Amino acid sequence: MYYEMTIAGCKRQLPLCRLNDDLMIGAFVIIGDYELTVACARDLLKIAPEYDYLISAEAKGIPLAHEMAQQHGDKKYFVARKGPKLYMTGVFKADVRSITTEKQQSLYLDVADAELMKGKKILIVDDVISTGESLYALEQLVQQAGGEICGKLAVLAEGDAAKRTDIGFLEELPLFNSKGEAI
Repeated sequence: MYYEMTIAGCKRQLPLCRLNDDLMIGAFVIIGDYELTVACARDLLKIAPEYDYLISAEAKGIPLAHEMAQQHGDKKYFVARKGPKLYMTGVFKADVRSITTEKQQSLYLDVADAELMKGKKILIVDDVISTGESLYALEQLVQQAGGEICGKLAVLAEGDAAKRTDIGFLEELPLFNSKGEAI
């Protein structure tokens, strides 16, 4: 089963994935879809507030943040990693349990990146906001770093996330019942 929608002018078929016996979600995968990534970055920048740096979570947010930074002329953006890396000089950590991940994960920010964020306007970007857990973890990291969150953007707001007034997004993505019907 698929859900067809148009996102930033690009028509896509999102496969429906079962979360449990009663609930399915539309799988939005921006990685590898260059046309969609460029279009979403363009349209998100149209609604973005003024910012100093972008931050996104590994992994699906990376191409989006990269393209937004390129189109905006930014020299740097930040990625919260799913694990500490050897090159990191130290880390800040925030725990997250995403709707699409079976177990709890953590996001990490390099203290060198945190130093650059201190006192700066930081725009959080992600592909999909559903429960808001990943977004909350990114907010924690930015706050720990001393950055000022100036906005939160996503390509899609899934389910109740579309009712939130603290995020900007391009399109609503409904949830689906076991028959694949939007609810």
